[in-house]
Amino acid sequence: MELGIDSFAAVVSDPVTGVTLSPADRLANLLEEIETADRSGVHSFGVGEHHRPEYLDSAPGMILAAAAARTSRIRLNSAVTVLSADDPVRVFQQYATLDLLSRGRAELVVGRGSFIEAYPLFGLNTQDYDSLFSEKLELLLRLREDTHVHWSGRHRAPLRGQGVYPRPQQAQLPVWVGVGGTPESFVRAGTLGLPLMVAIIGGDFRAFRPLVDLYREAGARAGHAPETLRVGVHAFGFVGDSDAGARDDFWPGYARMLDTLGRERGWAPPRRAQFDTACGPFGPYLIGNPDTVARKVTYVNDALGGVDRLTFQMTNVLMPHARMLRSVELLGREVTPQVQAAPSGS
Repeated sequence: MELGIDSFAAVVSDPVTGVTLSPADRLANLLEEIETADRSGVHSFGVGEHHRPEYLDSAPGMILAAAAARTSRIRLNSAVTVLSADDPVRVFQQYATLDLLSRGRAELVVGRGSFIEAYPLFGLNTQDYDSLFSEKLELLLRLREDTHVHWSGRHRAPLRGQGVYPRPQQAQLPVWVGVGGTPESFVRAGTLGLPLMVAIIGGDFRAFRPLVDLYREAGARAGHAPETLRVGVHAFGFVGDSDAGARDDFWPGYARMLDTLGRERGWAPPRRAQFDTACGPFGPYLIGNPDTVARKVTYVNDALGGVDRLTFQMTNVLMPHARMLRSVELLGREVTPQVQAAPSGS
């Protein structure tokens, strides 16, 4: 199994002084996190896309391009590209360019997004939420197959064979489909034979097994080989020197983030007891010391019938930079070897 990290490039405040990092300093720290992940053996690093004041990742391709120049091994991907609100031609060009800059390390995870700010920002109607994504994904996949595409649709001007450049270094630019809990999304990814990235930020991992099975069944019906139907999971994760220390480090920023979103969405305030339960053996968070986290990774793999990539959502708005770097190192140097040495699950 591949272990990776995802970041939403959240604005971060120092938990002791309360001083908020400048955007330039925060992005400099993020690049150092990616460099540390590269040195430590983490397989991939993803940067999200948001159009909100508390995040700095509205242009993830730019951040990843800067990371490409400072790394040599780690895979670099979006997490996710809000394809519904973008132009597939520009998305392809940007990530093909990233692929060249990184010498073949770029990947795309595309989705519809869990926030809707991008839609009015770019003059789109949220009522077209699904049709925008379906049509633009179709075009993106056509573009990665052919330089000259003839295509027409509802939401974009037609293409009449114009060349789309540059072409990536990889023979085929990897495209994952990011999904939440909608069965139709799992079926679509399976039918297209695309790798699946499931965001699991609450509940029980085992509850997602029927959806993952649905994905595999749809892929098999469409004639795709089982080895092409890769499953990824995106979940909250953080590695510390001890279980209690990891939870204590992650909780303050986690609580602030959920409290901010909760006020918008009508959620109850986060409670520490619920958080600690979520970090337990059967909860949805992979937070603890390296041994605890490695066991949890194995549990997730078994619960979902095999996972090819697990990405840790480590963004935290109150995390000291040195502590974040330490967690990245522990994930690469201590958790990854344990996971790779463990026998495969069912």
